[in-house]
Amino acid sequence: MFERTEEVKVMRDPIHGYIHVHYKVIWDCINAREFQRLRRIHQLGGDFQVYHTAEHTRFSHSLGVYEIVRRMVEEIEELSRSLSEYEKCAAMLAGLLHDLGHGPFSHAFEAVSDCHHEQFTQRILLEDSEIHRILSAADVRLPQDVADIIGYRYKNDLLNQLVSGQLDADRMDYLLRDAYFTGTSYGTFDMERILRTIRIQDAHLAVKESGIHSVEDYIMARYHMYWQVYLHPVARSYEIMIALLFERMKTLWKQKPSFFAGLEMFTPFLIGERVAIEALFLLDEAAALYGFALLTQRSDPILRDLAARVLDRRLFAYTQEEADTYAKICPIAKANGYDPQYYVHRDHVTQKPYSPYKGRQGTHVIWIVDEQGTLSELSEKSAIVSALVDAKVKEQHLVYYPAELEPFLTPGADAHTRQ
Repeated sequence: MFERTEEVKVMRDPIHGYIHVHYKVIWDCINAREFQRLRRIHQLGGDFQVYHTAEHTRFSHSLGVYEIVRRMVEEIEELSRSLSEYEKCAAMLAGLLHDLGHGPFSHAFEAVSDCHHEQFTQRILLEDSEIHRILSAADVRLPQDVADIIGYRYKNDLLNQLVSGQLDADRMDYLLRDAYFTGTSYGTFDMERILRTIRIQDAHLAVKESGIHSVEDYIMARYHMYWQVYLHPVARSYEIMIALLFERMKTLWKQKPSFFAGLEMFTPFLIGERVAIEALFLLDEAAALYGFALLTQRSDPILRDLAARVLDRRLFAYTQEEADTYAKICPIAKANGYDPQYYVHRDHVTQKPYSPYKGRQGTHVIWIVDEQGTLSELSEKSAIVSALVDAKVKEQHLVYYPAELEPFLTPGADAHTRQ
């Protein structure tokens, strides 16, 4: 039995109304330094540069994921009956702690640091951290089991599906939360209906046929949020500039490490060796932005300029990439004093809202169960989803460059500046 809090802890939340906590180990994890650090990490990478109210954090998202998992394991009768108290608590902790390893500016940092947040999250759980000590004190099995759930390898696959399946608590919270804070309606869907229609069939999480329309809305919400929010070209511009800034730092580190005296918040990520979890803890967005401010005073003109552009939101412009677009822009950039390596960037992104993959235990499939208890993969039951699965994958090919170069480009070119 896990120790309970003296009274149920509640936190107001704009998406879920209240977050409810009644286990002491969960409350202690929320108050641990590694979890509190998530208050200093934006949820949406560069999107706060486009949608000015998108200032929410990984902290609030993680609490939301926890709350959805809590409701699943407590309110879905079949699930509640099939799980032990230990499994329920482990699943709730996995939902709460799944994003511990995010660096500054969320996914934008992964592209430049070679440090994937899933790996860092599991290291924080398993290595010497306050979170690890809290989990171990509650039950010595918890650090490894929570890491296994987050890593999709826990022995009871139902728990993996709760946190990281195709219809999971993580996606449900971030779609609703990101839509709310960006002021858009793209990500809205009827989560209450989905939760009411979830069943367990043949060791799979499944949705009753009567709930299929809500699941279709969920899939369409994912599609629209990716193209209207997550992959917004202006948000990508901000993230690309951060990537180019770090690329320049890595080049200079190899040439002259002494250049980075006073910039120790960055150096562990430039060396190319295994980064300690404490180094990640110290590099939140406040530290990164302070470091960028220091870079504007350094001698390297490229670092000075890129850091100032990031801080002052002088974002790169972009244009659709044709066969020779990149080749045309590079010499124009060079002729105007811009090194193409750091000032001209090709960006290719693609996204499919739902791609069924019947891997281990069907983790990457949304299952529909009919009245006879027969399971069918979602696209077999939904004409809308089937059309999305069979459709050509949407792609976005853009070239980014300083907006100052636009007058030198071919007249009439379809170029776009910052929003």
